[in-house]
Amino acid sequence: MGSQGGWGQSKEFLDLVKSIGEARSKAEEDRIVMSEIENLKRRITEPDIPKRKMKEYIIRLVYVEMLGHDASFGYIHAVKMTHDDSLLLKRTGYLAVTLFLNENHDLIILIVNTIQKDLKSDNYLVVCAALTAVCKLINEETIPAVLPQVVELLGHPKEAVKRKAIMALHRFYQRAPSSVAHLISNFRKRLCDNDPGVMGATLCPLFDLIAADANSYKDLVVSFVSILKQVTERRLPKSYDYHQMPAPFIQIRLLKILALLGNGDKQASEHMYIVLGDMFRKCDLSSNIRNAVLYESICCVSSINCSTKLLESAAEVTSQFLKSDSHNLKYMGIDALGRLIKINPEIAEEHQLAVIDCLEDPDDTLKRKTFELLYKMTKSSNVEVIVDRMIDYMISINDNHYKTEISSRCIELAEQFAPSNQWFIQTMNKVFEHAGDLVNVKVAHNLMRLIPEGFGEDNEGADNQLRSSAVESYLRIIGEPKLPSLFLQVICWVLGEYGTADRKFSASYITGKLCDVAEAHPSDDIVKAYAVTAIMKIYAFEIAAGRKVELLPECQSLVDELSASHSTDLQQRAYELQAVLGLDARAVESIMPSDASCEDIEVDKSLSFLDGYVQEALVKGARPYIPESERSGMSNISNFRGQVHHDSSTHGLRFEAYELPKPSGASRIQPAPLAASKELVPVSEPTYPQEILQPASVSSVSETGPTEFKLRLDGIQKKWGRPTYSPTAPSTSNSNPQKTVNGAPQLVVQGAVSSQAHDVSYDSRKTKVEVSPEKQKLAASLFGGWSSKTEKRPTSTNHKTTRVHSAAVEKSQMPTAAVASTEQAAEKESPQQPPLNLLDLGDPTPGDSTASIDPFKQLEGLLGPSDVSSVGNSAVTASKSADIMSLYAESPISGLGGTVANMAPTNSINLTSGVSNAANRNVPVGSASTQVAPVKKGPNPQDSLEKHAVARQVGVTPSVTNPNLFRDLLG
Repeated sequence: MGSQGGWGQSKEFLDLVKSIGEARSKAEEDRIVMSEIENLKRRITEPDIPKRKMKEYIIRLVYVEMLGHDASFGYIHAVKMTHDDSLLLKRTGYLAVTLFLNENHDLIILIVNTIQKDLKSDNYLVVCAALTAVCKLINEETIPAVLPQVVELLGHPKEAVKRKAIMALHRFYQRAPSSVAHLISNFRKRLCDNDPGVMGATLCPLFDLIAADANSYKDLVVSFVSILKQVTERRLPKSYDYHQMPAPFIQIRLLKILALLGNGDKQASEHMYIVLGDMFRKCDLSSNIRNAVLYESICCVSSINCSTKLLESAAEVTSQFLKSDSHNLKYMGIDALGRLIKINPEIAEEHQLAVIDCLEDPDDTLKRKTFELLYKMTKSSNVEVIVDRMIDYMISINDNHYKTEISSRCIELAEQFAPSNQWFIQTMNKVFEHAGDLVNVKVAHNLMRLIPEGFGEDNEGADNQLRSSAVESYLRIIGEPKLPSLFLQVICWVLGEYGTADRKFSASYITGKLCDVAEAHPSDDIVKAYAVTAIMKIYAFEIAAGRKVELLPECQSLVDELSASHSTDLQQRAYELQAVLGLDARAVESIMPSDASCEDIEVDKSLSFLDGYVQEALVKGARPYIPESERSGMSNISNFRGQVHHDSSTHGLRFEAYELPKPSGASRIQPAPLAASKELVPVSEPTYPQEILQPASVSSVSETGPTEFKLRLDGIQKKWGRPTYSPTAPSTSNSNPQKTVNGAPQLVVQGAVSSQAHDVSYDSRKTKVEVSPEKQKLAASLFGGWSSKTEKRPTSTNHKTTRVHSAAVEKSQMPTAAVASTEQAAEKESPQQPPLNLLDLGDPTPGDSTASIDPFKQLEGLLGPSDVSSVGNSAVTASKSADIMSLYAESPISGLGGTVANMAPTNSINLTSGVSNAANRNVPVGSASTQVAPVKKGPNPQDSLEKHAVARQVGVTPSVTNPNLFRDLLG
């Protein structure tokens, strides 16, 4: 081979492959590959690399990716190699990109142009390489770019190109069926191609099309049968033979297609009888590929409307599979027998001992397949043997998934074909006991429904016997350890409902057993809940029957324990038990009737039982219910939601100037007296763009005692901070509460929270073979007395209660309340406001009338009562002398948040006045306040307060700075 190796690769690459193959651990292999990655990263970026070397580097990158490492750094070099003019390099590049990339990779867009050019190449090898890349890399978005060239290649003189073009169109159909919907006729034409390879490739897309819509291709049945006949008669070239079988894969695909076309169509099936019969007559089990074709022929016969002769031929081949020593052929025989017995159950009778041999075979896969066959063969005469065998097998396996499946099948067969009530109860107990919590919860619920309903048809005696059998069996096994929780729930429920029904067992005995169950499972709240409820039922039935009830000590201790439980469900059940014990017989009988578990629950959706209560409330003056469709504002609820979303999305610092409101004499809601409503209603922002307020009158001053002017914040919408409240007129009782977030109203909406005859027997074929009496007896149990109709034990009708969870969401819009009372007798304390933003000195926006924190309020605690009163009196006097309201009346409304201080004439604006104006900017028109808080500022703040109190009320801005008063505010 020389130093360059047998494939033209360098010795370095061969050493790499050798070292990886000799690696003793995964860590050593990873270390070698990581070293190779670093080597490739360094070499692949070198300039002027020879093409032969770059080809080897790309192959080494493919090797790195095959070992599970990342070689994405070299993807772009593989894409570049697809552009090369050399055929060898181009094919290497296409091979690499099809292995590296997927249809959604970002580099796909770089090779679409190259694929388009290569699809038009004169070299068919280049075209084949491009078509291979098309099948792997072209996605739904890039299909239109290459579809015309691929369709043209269907007429290419080379068969290899036509095959790959059909494969590409098939791939397009799988990814985007609509993109090639107009090209379906091309598949029909290629079915008649002279090259068998092209015809065979066409069968794949046709199979997908027929599986989607078989009726549209019924006319092709004769063509498919003709092709299959030519293949079986060896009219194809020898090159299509595989293990001396003529084109077996084409035969298998044709048989699958014929099975779809002949399903439920007798006329189409009749065309297939001759060719299928010939295939069975030529059957030979000499190779696996022949067995595969025969198995597919049996599947086709089981799908179409076959004749009796054809069915006998299929059964004969199946018997040869079952007689084989190979486990694979036995598996195929069991599966084929399961398909044929759906057509004629009598076919299984001649294979009794073969099925028994498979059932006792140590091969687990074959045994499972045999159980699937027995499940399909079950009837009332052999259900006991089959179910017992299934349960024994279920106990012996550890596969939880298959154990769950076997348990479900056992329960299903027991419900359908149970020969007696006692056998049914025993079987259910075995399944629950050995399958444990793997049993589906629905199975337990079905059992708890089946026992009350019973099996008999209007035979109350048989139903009572079933319930008594269940109670007796449960009392025998209730003390066994490690019983599944789901089984204990069933036991507790049955004992509670029917434990004392036949009077064989006393109430104290049953309740004692239930207490033992609850005590033995202290951590299982569900079992304890079932036990307590069962005890309550038993005592309720005793009280209703007029018998004296004495609570056992262990029951009393259980009730006391559950009454203090952390589980509210257990607490409620314990309290209900205590309440039931204190009722008389008539009350108990009405609230907990005996054997009422099967009664249908009737739900009065109209709630007619509340009509009397509603009429009484209406007479007393309650508002009538308003339907949702008739409530005001519901038509604009979408607009309201849009505004709320807009308001919430625009919160934040705003640096542009606030726009001024337009003066308007819009109508306003009449103020309601204070005594009319004592509830606090959040003030919401209206849905119209601008808020229009009218000046409120000044509150009257009480004549007795010291008084002071106070900011009236009623009806004022706050833009920043916590919401304000004002008394409003009583709203509709059906309205939903509304909360205000950052000044934008939000609706609080609450909704209700919403359960599938051969006469020669198998043993006659085995000459002089003795069969043990046990096998003969087992075969007689499994296959005896077959009939054409499967027997099923009738079950009673399921009583299901449909519970409808309806979610009714009532939405209403809270009317805006922006009016305050004209007279206010009691002073209301303003809610605590956030700190003042001293940087916000711009003009206020319409609707931004939030009262800011008054810095003077922080000094209120420093004054004595007399000082406060004197300041208040002086403020009133100054207000009267300056006639603030007259000044306001003479001035036009220049802004919604305009202040009296801004109206007063002043010649000089200093730092103090700026802060003062910032502090007073958001005070509403026509209101005055003296809000101070106990904060110590400066050496002697009392003098400063007295000096400026009157001036602030009048609106005069101090002309001099006061460092003592504003030192902390200004920092």
